[in-house]
Amino acid sequence: MSNPLLDLTGKLPDYPSVKPTHINPALDTLLASSATAVTAAEQAQNPSWESFVEPLDEALNKLGLAWGVVAHLESVVTTPELRDVYNANIARISNFYTELGQNERLYAQYKLIAASSEFATYNSAKKTIIEDTLRDFRLSGAELADAQKQRFAKISEELSELTVKFGQNVMDATDEWALYLEDIAELDGLPQDWLSAAKSAAEADGRTGYKVTLKQPSQGPVMQFCSNRSLRETVYHANVTRAAEFGPAERDNGPLISRIHALRSEAAQLLGFNNYSEESLATKMADTPAQVAEFLRNLGHGAKPFAAKDRTELKTFAKEQLGLNELAVWDYGYAAEKLSEAKYAFSAQEVKAYFTEDAVLAGLFKVIETLYSLRFVKADAPVWHPDVNYYALQNMDGSAVGGLYLDLYARTGKQGGAWMNDVLSRSRKSASLQNPVALVVCNFARGVDGKPALLTHDDVITLFHEFGHALHHLLTEVDESGVSGINGVEWDAVELPSQFMENFCWEWQVLPDLTRHVDSGEPLPRALFDKMLAAKNFMSGSGMVRQVLLSLFDMGLHANADVVDAAAHNAALVAEFETPVAPDYNRWYNTFSHIFAGGYAAGYYSYKWAEVLSADAYSAFEEAAAAGQAILDPVTGARFRAEILAKGGSRPAIDSFIAFRGRKPEVAALLRHNGLSV
Repeated sequence: MSNPLLDLTGKLPDYPSVKPTHINPALDTLLASSATAVTAAEQAQNPSWESFVEPLDEALNKLGLAWGVVAHLESVVTTPELRDVYNANIARISNFYTELGQNERLYAQYKLIAASSEFATYNSAKKTIIEDTLRDFRLSGAELADAQKQRFAKISEELSELTVKFGQNVMDATDEWALYLEDIAELDGLPQDWLSAAKSAAEADGRTGYKVTLKQPSQGPVMQFCSNRSLRETVYHANVTRAAEFGPAERDNGPLISRIHALRSEAAQLLGFNNYSEESLATKMADTPAQVAEFLRNLGHGAKPFAAKDRTELKTFAKEQLGLNELAVWDYGYAAEKLSEAKYAFSAQEVKAYFTEDAVLAGLFKVIETLYSLRFVKADAPVWHPDVNYYALQNMDGSAVGGLYLDLYARTGKQGGAWMNDVLSRSRKSASLQNPVALVVCNFARGVDGKPALLTHDDVITLFHEFGHALHHLLTEVDESGVSGINGVEWDAVELPSQFMENFCWEWQVLPDLTRHVDSGEPLPRALFDKMLAAKNFMSGSGMVRQVLLSLFDMGLHANADVVDAAAHNAALVAEFETPVAPDYNRWYNTFSHIFAGGYAAGYYSYKWAEVLSADAYSAFEEAAAAGQAILDPVTGARFRAEILAKGGSRPAIDSFIAFRGRKPEVAALLRHNGLSV
């Protein structure tokens, strides 16, 4: 029987055919063939792009594709058997790539190419790949002494295992908690679609009543709508004590945070950096941790007076209208929703009834069609779960551009949050073109009682955000996979296309096409939209400060090479920005997977850094609209596609931004969009 993990080059993976028993044999074969290719590359005479770079990349790509499929399946449809074999292979995959990054002979070959006369004839994409590869060799320890290399390799192996364990602990702690309630009175205020889903979830477990979980579609509405203060406190407590010392010891992420931080610091110092933040910034737009901290504090302290005003208004309202003399942290979401309803005369649930899944997708596709003359067409492809759909991305003449998997709903065995990832990258070998393929994963609530799924407006924004990432990958025109699509883009610029797309969720020219009431079928009324728009920046000061605090927590933690007490570090930032003080048991950082299990370590600031870029870029569309064009202006869209999306990582992100905007980015648009302009 053939192994579905072998030879995935240029093919859509056969996800449903992959079994845990396929993984070890496939990796045995692919690691062996990769080692053979490395040996051949080490011995190549007069290395060039055609004789050295391309054949080595082709061999290594097969291993990367297979391991990518395994890692993806572990994150979206994990089973005990899959997790066991995945975890068992982390070390040897990590060791292979660490040894590859430290291979002095390969490093020397790339140096020869960079010093050759042929290098001057390369296009910008090929030059960037060579230069980035040389940098990555240095950051992988290729210039270290042998003893230091061995230590660096051990650190890399342990970090790979610990960061995976961190994410798995979060998933398991989230999945295992549940509360079953028999009395519907305890769920007062929760919408009917939530109640139907909770009842179905309980029935699926062989229970009666209603099931509350820590999955976002369940716990989020409890914190926002439920008038039962005791239940809100219970859910809050369970949520902020996940993966902490209050549960099973083997699932406590506290020791992992300390160990991950210590290992990152040690590895950075081996490479000659003072701390991990400096190492992280070596591949980003920002220059130093101090520059990032100054940027964040300027934003945070600028927003601080607005946040203080938000809290004062909320506390006064809660006391006078809700009878809450003391506003606890588990009251904030509920009180904010009630205050918003009182101020703007609408509720999030009223809006949600208009955002049916099929209407949202149709409207999103129309935005993309209008801006970029493209269309998404549902197509057949092997998928990892019945929830998943596959779409072919085509030009209007039907010619292929790429493909996209879409996995929208929360379920057990699937990591929380939302993300985009690449499946295949665009590349060209002679006359053969491999089109890019991406996947978008979300965790929305599925439809119940035969009705379509209803998305909150925040869900819609999340979907547009992830599609922005996907378009960045799919609309590349770069033929070298190392810098096509999202590959090679500086991490603090990678959020530009995603945050840019969010803006269209607030445009009246777009909203009618995104909405269809679940019962009446009517689009969103203009009067309701106007109320939404008036409420757009409700408590935006608090939101800005919250993101700045998260970013400074990350950057400050990693900018200190010594042991950092996460609780004390967080407390200092809470005091600096005067945000609500959480109970002593709060261990929110134990679930901060972005920095302890994902790629955002010493990089979480990227969301705010890139938001400056995205807000300023979107201003070009606002200027076109002010000049009489539609907000979905195809001319401006074509320029954005050509200068931002098409270029991928083939040139510095700041150069792409300037090429589109005609100048360097300015922070004014970000402040204006958030209602924080003085």
